[in-house]
Amino acid sequence: MKPLLRELIDLLRAVDQRVATLERQIVTWHRANDASRPLSAIPGVGPLTASAMLASVPGHSVFKSGRQFAAWLGLVPRQHSSGGRERMLGISKRGNVYLRTLLIHGARSITTHPGSCPTRLHQWVEPLRGRRHANVAVVALANKMARIVWAVMARDEPYAPAH
Repeated sequence: MKPLLRELIDLLRAVDQRVATLERQIVTWHRANDASRPLSAIPGVGPLTASAMLASVPGHSVFKSGRQFAAWLGLVPRQHSSGGRERMLGISKRGNVYLRTLLIHGARSITTHPGSCPTRLHQWVEPLRGRRHANVAVVALANKMARIVWAVMARDEPYAPAH
């Protein structure tokens, strides 16, 4: 059993080294790319998320607004309406699963580590966490982050937390 476990440990170490190498390459590309750097200034968006956004999003001009972009990512509520009654369900989950997951993880990091983000964004999500379930607040923050990402890409301006 010991030789088998040693072999598995060696495989895990090799995979960890490969992941570290790929992360370094992503960070190097991110630092050299003029379109990626402004995205990482958004709280909850790092080099990995910024590079994935640029690689996956067809272009900011495809979307008329940040809401369309958030809907494309699947971060808006599903609707089930009939007879004048509107029912809002969970998120639609219709977009890119990987990008949505990255944004939700970034939003979760903001809500769990309030000191690591600008106070305005944290001030926005804290009252929501008091009224709603924590996961609902995280998805709402991910939606807001997606809209911010679209605005930064569409306007070609750096992120300004005061807006």
